[in-house]
Amino acid sequence: MSASLMTEKISPWPEPRPLPDSLPPVPSFDPEMLPETIRGYVMDVSQRMQSAPDYAAVVAVCALSAVLGRKVLIRPKQYDDWTVTPTAWGAVIGGPSTMKSPSLAEMIKPVQGIESSAAAEWGERIKLHKAEAEAADIEAGLAKRTAKKLIEDGRKEEAVMYLAAADSIEDAPALPRIIVNDASVEALGERLRENPNGLLLVRDELSGWISLMMQEDHQSDRAFFLEAFNGNASFTYDRIGRGTVRIEHCTLSVIGGIQPSKITSLVRGAVRGTADDGLIQRMQLAVWPDPKKHWRWIDRAPDPGARTRYFDAFERLHNLELPCNEDGPPCLHFTPQAQTMFIEWMEELQAEARSGDMPEAVQSHLLKMPKTVAGLALLFELLEGGTEAVSEIATARALEWADYLRGHANRLYSAATQGDIEGARLILKRKAKLSNPFKGREIQRKGWPGLSSPEEVASALEVLVDYGFLLEMEVSSTAIGGRPTKAYRWIGEAGNDGPLA
Repeated sequence: MSASLMTEKISPWPEPRPLPDSLPPVPSFDPEMLPETIRGYVMDVSQRMQSAPDYAAVVAVCALSAVLGRKVLIRPKQYDDWTVTPTAWGAVIGGPSTMKSPSLAEMIKPVQGIESSAAAEWGERIKLHKAEAEAADIEAGLAKRTAKKLIEDGRKEEAVMYLAAADSIEDAPALPRIIVNDASVEALGERLRENPNGLLLVRDELSGWISLMMQEDHQSDRAFFLEAFNGNASFTYDRIGRGTVRIEHCTLSVIGGIQPSKITSLVRGAVRGTADDGLIQRMQLAVWPDPKKHWRWIDRAPDPGARTRYFDAFERLHNLELPCNEDGPPCLHFTPQAQTMFIEWMEELQAEARSGDMPEAVQSHLLKMPKTVAGLALLFELLEGGTEAVSEIATARALEWADYLRGHANRLYSAATQGDIEGARLILKRKAKLSNPFKGREIQRKGWPGLSSPEEVASALEVLVDYGFLLEMEVSSTAIGGRPTKAYRWIGEAGNDGPLA
């Protein structure tokens, strides 16, 4: 189809106006929000790496929550049996130069150390198991020969009893795990069955995992992960080749990094209702701090005292053993003062979330915060050595986290609701990859983050027109009945004036 541009005499154009900042401010991280046992090393790593302390803090909290797992639970009400398993799902959001990946790698080292020690012990247990299995085989052979003789003598019942009394070897011990990186739901289910205390899913780049879970053909996988966030529900699936796999308690914590442009498009689906089953809202510990503006050379050894306290905190949680209840793991309650604090906060939260003044996706996010806050309060209490009840000090820290995380959630969801500006900024950044003039579908075909649908592209281009970067032109078709379409030219730059496809 041929097309011609409707042109007009254009007077000199004014300079384009700068695009506005589409992201609201977020609260800065206060080190006092962390217990002293882990605070020093979080700040030490952040200073040496010159990264936002938010990253190291969130990774530390998620990793510690995974190690704690189901060892101790919390009941946020004094009489009700509402029980919270302290799983934590976090995302560290930032560009490729924000040092989020090195922060993640450094803060999970204690978990890797625990796994290495457990693997060494497991190796010795496997050797012993092999020896016991060989001995059991010998005993089984002897028992069969004895039973055979008894049967030959007409003493079948005695033979059956003799075989039943023979010792049977137990299954080989499973390799203890805490961290998983990339596993199918079926394999993850097997690992959770072998490790009932729970696991930590670590992904250096979360976008691939979240995008996969958003796809329609992964609905059953999504259902599995949605249950794993709660940490206290059973899950059973049947697969050819694996048979029936039942996990008594799906307990999973999650941590990983993701770039702003990638999470914005994912959150947009939740806000617009096209992918809103609560997966994104479960990323309760998602932080998006402002990048560091200044860099300087820092070369010093890690703080040995802070590092030791940090690693010891993981070991204490890993070895923690409290008396169990009749119906499962021990459960702590708030002290009376802490209970009052939690009730007041929760009443305010519920009133705000149910006011009808916010998008449903944001409302869903807020309504999941009580679990997060209760879990954080329990974790902080245990890190400070408490084992009887969750104190007001630990609860106050958790409530400070609630305010802090709420600010970062505002930025996260506003990036989706104000994604038109981010899309415009991306088009402006990559203008050299476009022809001049161009049509909107040229952008859509490139599949840039946040610009995959005609509506997203049109909204972003409208912003660039409004702020004086683009001139919108109408392209008329020579075909009979053909509708005119829109084309765009960068203002102040010569175009190739070629035909537009």
